[in-house]
Amino acid sequence: MVFYDPTGERYGLPTYPFKLAPDGLLTRRQLRARQLRPGGQDPAAQLMWRRGKRVAYLYRLDLARPKRTATAAQRAAIDKALTTRRTCPDCGQVKPYYIPRRTGACLDCTSGGAR
Repeated sequence: MVFYDPTGERYGLPTYPFKLAPDGLLTRRQLRARQLRPGGQDPAAQLMWRRGKRVAYLYRLDLARPKRTATAAQRAAIDKALTTRRTCPDCGQVKPYYIPRRTGACLDCTSGGAR
């Protein structure tokens, strides 16, 4: 196998071919699916595929920590920002879609000849 280097001599980090990682090592996406995060740990190994052009870092499951949750103030700030993205600066209406950045106004204002 081309990318099988469990000692890390060739690539500097233990390396495995795509879909052949040992148990206990997960990618960030796999950790996220389990409601976990790397928690500050460095990558323990890596996956390589497509002639080495694609790399995914692997993290130890036993060192992973639970995902953080947003505070009430952070959630309120996010809601406010998303509402601002849906508010037309011309007519002031809150739309069910984000205002296009290209036009800078809602679809009603841009098609009505206001811009």
